[in-house]
Amino acid sequence: METLPYLRAGRGPTLVLVHGYLGGAAQWEREIEWFSRSYDVIAPDLPGFGAAADRPGEATIGGMARAITKLLDELGIDAFILLGHSMGGMIAQEIAATRPTAVRKLILYGTGPVGLMPDRFEPIAVSRQRVQHDGVAKTIARIGATWFKDGEKAGGYGKLVEIGELANPQAALAALDAMVAWDGRTALGALSMPTLVIWGDSDRSYRWPQIETLWRSIPNVDLSVVPRASHALHLEKPDLFRAILLEFIR
Repeated sequence: METLPYLRAGRGPTLVLVHGYLGGAAQWEREIEWFSRSYDVIAPDLPGFGAAADRPGEATIGGMARAITKLLDELGIDAFILLGHSMGGMIAQEIAATRPTAVRKLILYGTGPVGLMPDRFEPIAVSRQRVQHDGVAKTIARIGATWFKDGEKAGGYGKLVEIGELANPQAALAALDAMVAWDGRTALGALSMPTLVIWGDSDRSYRWPQIETLWRSIPNVDLSVVPRASHALHLEKPDLFRAILLEFIR
């Protein structure tokens, strides 16, 4: 397995940012710039996405988690704060379950413990069919609009689509299959590290029952619900998003 490409800046405790479906490390540019004042920030590209689009995508959430931990091992990082967004939150849960002593704090952002995502804006099977029929570029343009309260008019929409278009079709399909097959609920009770769950109350991908399961099942958990925000909170309300993170991790 090749080393993943990544963005890195800053010094201090290590903060790892894991992107989600049709995302990439570049989506965290503002967070990297801001948190690198006090933290060593590392943002990998998952296999098949972003700057790693030239390699095959992983077929399981566990495989994606191992790709991240392999990179961290190669960088000599043995303790870190871990944030995962959307599908990246599933990966973060997997890493926290398998390396509990390494994950000092855990942030689960716009995500849930069930990869099938009940009550999602559309079933994953439909998304899979649309990827096959329409291609990745049209899929991220369509799906990405659901990640913002203001849809295509949102300020961060163009950047999100630009990053998503880089994903290779095999990885886009493999990731959907990986999510469908993943269920992290049985591991939640063993996640003893301090954990923060962040959710926009208008998120159409992960509805409240998923968030409530995280909140009620993880032993040492805080919950931050942001009103009038959707799935891409870090792009919709970046100042508030960073303030919430800073209050938790510092």
